[in-house]
Amino acid sequence: MPLLSNFFIRRYLGIYFMNYIFLFFMRFIIFFFCLILLEPATNNHSLAFAEQEFSYFDSLEEKLIKNGFDRSWIKKIYSDSKVKIDIKGLSSFFTHREAKLDYGQFTSKRPVKRAKKYLKKHKKALLSAEKKYGVDKKIITSILLVETQLGKYTGYRSTLNILSTMAALSDLNVRDRLWKEISGSVKLKKEDFNKWSDRKSKWAHNELENFLNYVKREGFSPHKIKGSYAGAVGICQFMPSNIMHLAIDGDNDNIIDLFRHADAIASVANYLKHHGWYSGIDRKKASKVLYKYNHSNFYVNAILKVADRL
Repeated sequence: MPLLSNFFIRRYLGIYFMNYIFLFFMRFIIFFFCLILLEPATNNHSLAFAEQEFSYFDSLEEKLIKNGFDRSWIKKIYSDSKVKIDIKGLSSFFTHREAKLDYGQFTSKRPVKRAKKYLKKHKKALLSAEKKYGVDKKIITSILLVETQLGKYTGYRSTLNILSTMAALSDLNVRDRLWKEISGSVKLKKEDFNKWSDRKSKWAHNELENFLNYVKREGFSPHKIKGSYAGAVGICQFMPSNIMHLAIDGDNDNIIDLFRHADAIASVANYLKHHGWYSGIDRKKASKVLYKYNHSNFYVNAILKVADRL
């Protein structure tokens, strides 16, 4: 009996010891996997915190203030949560190609029919622009059709964000960070990106200053205006520098709002006149003027074809 009792005791202790080892081992495995799972989250949190600490627009804000903009106004604009880096908009500059755009779609029956209706609906504004600036109402309508389908698609990107993003590229620290963001999605060498950034950041800064002057003059919120990935605004897709110098108050309400048809119509006519359009201009010269609006022969040909069909 004592031997049998000792046997059962030893067996019981062995089983207990094995269970203890097994539970210890399982706890270690669970703990190890928890560490693995938590590590990326911790790293992501650290990265997110680092991104929050880094301000993309600090140097840009100071440059704007140095150039004469009110400090409190600029700080108020850029402290808004809606102001952010536009990575997708920036990437579009390297994926968008005018030569690949299907301008031929606008010469088909349905778009031309819509353009004819537009001619009738906005007859007063079109005739007024034609008389004042000498630009054929059919050409104006064709441009608005191709640019935004007569105001249907004016763009959805924040004009402030995309222009600020490109202007901020003058800061080399910002440029390095943005290069890391887009390098995997565009076919571009860093050397070429740097050359592009040197040139485009200067252009964008000028457009940004014009945009800020425009919204301040007209009393618009800079956060609410949306446009193309390049910063073009309104039914006629004017860049801010063109808005400041060539946009017209077509409906005489003392506000230049290119999301209003009368203003867009008059502004297109004034733009073309400024670049050499005149009543009775021949097709060859007309093509050269239209090329100023959009540097694409495909675009120019589409405008002329649509006008021929109206």
